[in-house]
Amino acid sequence: MCGICGIAAPSSAEPVDRPLVEAMCRTLAHRGPDDQGVYAGKTVGLGARRLSIIDLEGGHQPLANEDGTIWIAHNGEVYNFPGLREELIARGHRFSTRTDTETIVHAYEEWGEEFVHRLRGMFAFALWDGKERRLHLVRDRLGVKPLYYTLLDDGTLVFGSELKALLVHPRVGRAIEPRALDFFLTLEYVPSPLCILKDIHKLPAGHTLTFEDGRIEIKEYWDIRSGAEAGGDPSKRRLPEVMDELYARLKEAVKLRLVSDVPLGAFLSGGIDSSTIVGLMRELGASPIKTFSIGFEETSYNELPYARRTAEMFATEHEEFTIEPRALELTEKLIRHLDEPFGDFSIFPTYLVSKMARPHVKVILSGDGGDEVFGGYEHYQAQKIASCPPVRLAGRLASPLINRLPPAARKKGVWNKLQRFLQGFEHAPGNRHLRWMMFLSRKDRERLYSAGFRERLGAVDEIFRIPPFRRIYERLPDFDRTTGELYVDLKSYLVDDIMVKVDRMSMAASLEAREPLLDHKLVEFVFGLEGRLKLHGLTTKWIFKKTMERLLPAENIHRPKEGFSIPIKHWLRRELRELMLDHLSERRIREAGFFNPGAVQRMVSAHLSGRKNFSHQLWALLVFEIWKENYL
Repeated sequence: MCGICGIAAPSSAEPVDRPLVEAMCRTLAHRGPDDQGVYAGKTVGLGARRLSIIDLEGGHQPLANEDGTIWIAHNGEVYNFPGLREELIARGHRFSTRTDTETIVHAYEEWGEEFVHRLRGMFAFALWDGKERRLHLVRDRLGVKPLYYTLLDDGTLVFGSELKALLVHPRVGRAIEPRALDFFLTLEYVPSPLCILKDIHKLPAGHTLTFEDGRIEIKEYWDIRSGAEAGGDPSKRRLPEVMDELYARLKEAVKLRLVSDVPLGAFLSGGIDSSTIVGLMRELGASPIKTFSIGFEETSYNELPYARRTAEMFATEHEEFTIEPRALELTEKLIRHLDEPFGDFSIFPTYLVSKMARPHVKVILSGDGGDEVFGGYEHYQAQKIASCPPVRLAGRLASPLINRLPPAARKKGVWNKLQRFLQGFEHAPGNRHLRWMMFLSRKDRERLYSAGFRERLGAVDEIFRIPPFRRIYERLPDFDRTTGELYVDLKSYLVDDIMVKVDRMSMAASLEAREPLLDHKLVEFVFGLEGRLKLHGLTTKWIFKKTMERLLPAENIHRPKEGFSIPIKHWLRRELRELMLDHLSERRIREAGFFNPGAVQRMVSAHLSGRKNFSHQLWALLVFEIWKENYL
């Protein structure tokens, strides 16, 4: 795993500033603490920080072909590189290392720009073709690895794995992009290709960017196809045949991710996703298997007993810790590792378990992606229930009443879920299941935003009408209803929330995370199945659960979905109270000019008094203010 960065200039520009590329590299040291390298040509400079995983001695980057006409800086892993390497050697290519990175170079030499279709893995890389004077930026199909870029006024391209690398360049601007801030406060993340800073972009997953003499061209090379587009009728497949193929594809995805020259392990919660990966690692003969779990002292449940039983079943070398996080220290540390404002509370456990694992292993397998691929979230159930006409009517009528419940009633879990469900009816039905993933309604946003910010933003509109979501929603008629819901998350929430969280927090601990459930061939297979096999009635992940009955005990498969319960609402009332009161003070909010101070103060007062729970909204505002202080 690595961090990459670079500069590409038009042919008429001054030679690339090597010390500037080196300075950009240093901001990514946490991503690659083992090595740093820079290639500086006349119009292009590539930088790489390396976390050595494959060919520890010979894998220095940037790396070139035999005659030095092609150079690459690569972040990630190409899991099928051994087979590609053999094929390329048979075609006459000569290798000087054992790395997957060199395989990419020779694949490009052999197959040209179509080479990307032969790569199977997680990656973001920059490849300079000196003969053609072209730079290619490529991001993997599911967006596991990040890549930011900006094109300056003079036609210079600046890019990097993290935003902080771009900001080293003295001509990269730092003005806030209003639409990105609007998305962040609504969804708690900024969707690609937007970035929180104006004129900077994230290369979307499954896309390439080609730079040639000051001009860029962006192309999509991969997207999910429906079952009909793929040339089959999913309804005609027999269930035993589907389960056998699913099991085989899961096993293959895990096997590919066991290739490593350094120790590897697995995160283990005891749920179906992580337990499946650990069980298949054991079935594939991996040894030793090191597993890692954490729990919290202040939590409404404890997953450690489930993880412990799974570890015993598959005879792993298991490490677990119960942690009382230092909220203030962690908040300030982790926000510095986030390129953009990011509101997902689960950054805390993801970082802590990564930090715990790093002294033991350099590579970790995780179960991320299972919910988006197989349909594991409650909001899929909510959307299905809400599609019934009587429920739609009752929901619209009951939504205003739920907020009048006394606080004692709202504290109970069942009422929390009912309240969240009914709040979804405050959003337009066209948003589909995103209604249950939004934290500000259209009216809330209009009340919160200052007049000046609303003017810069333009219309405060529903999410499904705004790019980039509009393009995603335009594809939904290609899928059945349930698979369409999964497609929305695969193209947005997965890549811009889940993968951002996993990448930044694991890299903050210099740990490489691999996600077998996001193998693109596995994803294509599952998306080609009927939606009823994923959400069967109201049973989530049905086909996954039925298939894994041959490997896992019932308690791992059928226990209710949990997840880390981070007590943010309590932290904001206790450990983070002074930090929140300082950063969200009326003076600061008014001076910044983005928000209505009165609206913010009303949320703060209601939350601190316990009258209402505004933890999501206040945490997002606090994150933005701390991020702004660090980055602007």
